[in-house]
Amino acid sequence: MAHPRFTNGFELGIGIGLRVPHYDHILSEKPAVAWFEIISENYMVDGGRPLEVLDQILEQYQVVQHGVGLYPGNHEGLDFEHLKRLKTLAGRTKTPWFSDHLCWGSVDGTFSHDLLPLPYTMESARKVAANLRIAQDFMELPLAVENVSSYVEFHQSEMTEWEFLTEVVEMADVGILLDVNNIHVSSINHGFDAMEYVNFIPAERVTQMHIAGHSKYERFIIDTHDHPVVDPVWKLYARAIERCGATATLLEWDAKIPSFDEVWSEAKKACNYWDHVPQITYLHETVA
Repeated sequence: MAHPRFTNGFELGIGIGLRVPHYDHILSEKPAVAWFEIISENYMVDGGRPLEVLDQILEQYQVVQHGVGLYPGNHEGLDFEHLKRLKTLAGRTKTPWFSDHLCWGSVDGTFSHDLLPLPYTMESARKVAANLRIAQDFMELPLAVENVSSYVEFHQSEMTEWEFLTEVVEMADVGILLDVNNIHVSSINHGFDAMEYVNFIPAERVTQMHIAGHSKYERFIIDTHDHPVVDPVWKLYARAIERCGATATLLEWDAKIPSFDEVWSEAKKACNYWDHVPQITYLHETVA
């Protein structure tokens, strides 16, 4: 079946993650949020309150699926039972695309429940790209892959992270979910130029962006999603928007979650960077 490749999703505007502490507020107050992102695995269930709430949300809002369990870098390949459940959920949500992370997370049936970085080699890029292409074809939906925050590096890496990301998405013919907070976190932890990363990535592949806060420690910072967005991340976001055009943007706030109004107020700051950029639409040919 043919399906369209990416637009950069500018028409969706600014969204936030759908989180349990905000369920009641959203359902009762019906805030004017453009869209919600869900963690797919939280709703890949047969019933219960999560799906009950999701169905009510879907009556009023666009929902986009974001996953944490695809693990395209796993040596043994993809979990097709997981993909089947993911596709069933996509039929329910009518998500315009789905996303997951450029990582691995399990080996020999043992799951780390973490988003582990990959060695930046051509061999690794080819394997990951093959898995991403299979996942996109199976889902019959456009796929966007997210750059992860990282805290270790591999000695065998042959290229920078942004070169690796570019190789993967070009070979797989998938989009990018550009997380500018993750770029900042990893740049501090590993000592590279975050702005060079943003300047290098293929802008026409970026279909969505993430912004978030993090926690700073003496020797490193961790992507905790429990603080407001800091100024260096906003600067990266401004440059990314300048390059990519006004792009669907999601604020992640997953721990120490404040009131809905506080989260939504922080998310709306992204609009300040949209005033002087074009609403570029990247729409490519269809693929079989």
